[in-house]
Amino acid sequence: MDLATLVGLVGAFGIVIYSMVLGGDISMFVNVPSLLIVIVGSLFAVMMKFELGQILGAAKILGKAFSFKLSKPEAIIEEVVELAGLARKGGLLSLEGKEVSDDFLGKGIQLLVDGHDPDVVRTLLNKEKKLSTDRHDLGSSIFLALGDVGPAMGMIGTLIGLVAMLANMDDPKSIGPAMAVALLTTLYGAMMATMFALPVSDKLKLRMDEEDRLKSMIIDALLAIQSGQNPRVIETMLQSYIQEGKRVVSE
Repeated sequence: MDLATLVGLVGAFGIVIYSMVLGGDISMFVNVPSLLIVIVGSLFAVMMKFELGQILGAAKILGKAFSFKLSKPEAIIEEVVELAGLARKGGLLSLEGKEVSDDFLGKGIQLLVDGHDPDVVRTLLNKEKKLSTDRHDLGSSIFLALGDVGPAMGMIGTLIGLVAMLANMDDPKSIGPAMAVALLTTLYGAMMATMFALPVSDKLKLRMDEEDRLKSMIIDALLAIQSGQNPRVIETMLQSYIQEGKRVVSE
């Protein structure tokens, strides 16, 4: 579980709701027509930009913003050094059946064992990396679109409320509900974009960059193992993928 995402989401909505409670009866901030215009209207508008299957898969993609298990680079480097040592002593065939913690690394090891040329290994792994990056990018784009559309739908709701208010100025009782729709749709649109959709989009981009960096490191490691480089040289090379303060090279 990503505590930063969870705490940020709960904290943002919590402080706004707490402010509403301090302002009086919280029910005055609830308006069903405004919610329908912003939430349902935004979803339909975003649906026009993507395929239906992509929209339905957005919930699964959303989960990666809250829970995303990615192998730690330090652990991968440690594994790679061990694999490089085995390969140098017994050849690439000695890696066959070797269990590894990362699926992408496992696929790469199998390519080495099968005897593929370095260019083939690089091409196949880069293609898989790109497909994974594209999936993450699609998820980020969906929530980015939702963040863009939300405030616009809120403005549309505001205009609807203002038109209804101006058209019924002779009926004082209708001015209040119409004004509520006008103001609350803007509020809902801003909340949905600023406190949910845009942060989720940015977090998915962060996940995409993290996974892309890890897979790039694994590809470099596999090609180095295939070329028979010294395990310590490989370790030193891979440390460049880790923040300088966290780099540890084995003795």
